Amino acid sequence: MTDVAPDAGFGKNHKLKSALLQHKALSKDGFSERLFGLLFSGLVYPQIWEDPDVDMAAMELGPGHRIVTIGSGGCNMLAYLSCEPARIDVVDLNPHHIALNRLKLAAFRHLPDHGAVVRHLGADRVSTNSRSFDRYIAPHLDSATRDYWNKRGLTGRRRITAFNRNFYRTGLLGRFIGAGHVIARLHGVKLQDITKARSLREQRQFFEDRIAPLFERPVIRWMTSRKSSLFGLGIPPQQYDELASLSEGGTIAPVLRGRLEKLACHFPIRDNYFAWQAFARRYPQSHEGTLPTYLRPEHYAAIRKHTDSVTVHHASFTELLAGKPAESVDRYVLLDAQDWMTDGQLNDLWTEITRTSSPSARVIFRTAAEKSVLDGRLSPALLDQWTYLPERSEELNRLDRSAIYGGFHIYEKRAS
Repeated sequence: MTDVAPDAGFGKNHKLKSALLQHKALSKDGFSERLFGLLFSGLVYPQIWEDPDVDMAAMELGPGHRIVTIGSGGCNMLAYLSCEPARIDVVDLNPHHIALNRLKLAAFRHLPDHGAVVRHLGADRVSTNSRSFDRYIAPHLDSATRDYWNKRGLTGRRRITAFNRNFYRTGLLGRFIGAGHVIARLHGVKLQDITKARSLREQRQFFEDRIAPLFERPVIRWMTSRKSSLFGLGIPPQQYDELASLSEGGTIAPVLRGRLEKLACHFPIRDNYFAWQAFARRYPQSHEGTLPTYLRPEHYAAIRKHTDSVTVHHASFTELLAGKPAESVDRYVLLDAQDWMTDGQLNDLWTEITRTSSPSARVIFRTAAEKSVLDGRLSPALLDQWTYLPERSEELNRLDRSAIYGGFHIYEKRAS
């Protein structure tokens, strides 16, 4: 099965624009949406920020399952392949994410061994990665994806050379994390020092002594009171409003402090590559900690073997499902996309989910706030066909190492 869907070109992103814009251009909300859309039109997530181990446990993922998932940075899609599903359809409205997903799949297919994959996708300062791309990967890419990575920027360097340095410092999120480090340094805090902690107690001490006080600084409270300050996290205006509803005083600083506390303190630093990306801006080396699930050696053979079961589509979730037959999907991974949706879009999506779902289907998604986005918004005729699993959802939410979401939710198809 090819990983190239018919819409392979990377032109102006009208699909993303139509999904984001809900208010008139001259309104305050409309301006925020258009500013976010401008920032979101480039590469946003070099790494996905949802924990794939939590996803796979929630889905009870196994051989033969048919999955539809949002692509984002592509890490989770590859992790799912370790469970040997029958098919994965990856959708994304951002063409930069489409190119990244196709590149990561091709790296597993065509690089010579696991070490080469880790050097290309998991290491920094490997100056030969662009040559490996030219030799092993580029000849097997579709022309649009190959042209994307060969395109030269204002510096004259090809896009692919970002993998020679540190790809995870690129993109909107990578630059946002970098800006956070600069602000912390201006206040005398080196965030990367938390990676030297040898216990959860030392991690907690570092957070309480060095990181937590930053949220009381006037400049940070001022910044976090503005929607645009969090666009770099990929948080659109709609999600900001949900987060702001959780705190008082017009700032989401307390919410961000709580999420960062979970990231810094609730999991051993060795076992949390999300924390390494946030605090060290890289993945750990082998003596420092564990790599993302899809880069671990024990999963390499299964992932490489099953890459042909993935198809990458430049399309919306609803658009893709509309073209599928009834009862043809077993698992749906929506990330946090529903936080962006109007009631109409939400009901259109779940109409297609319900129509295409197999009798044992499951849907998983995350929300910026704690409650399910379906409450009070989804038509009872649709919602009544699904069973919410609140205890399992809360249990797995506590285990999500990415720590940036308020809620994790699992819905199971109700028996007829």
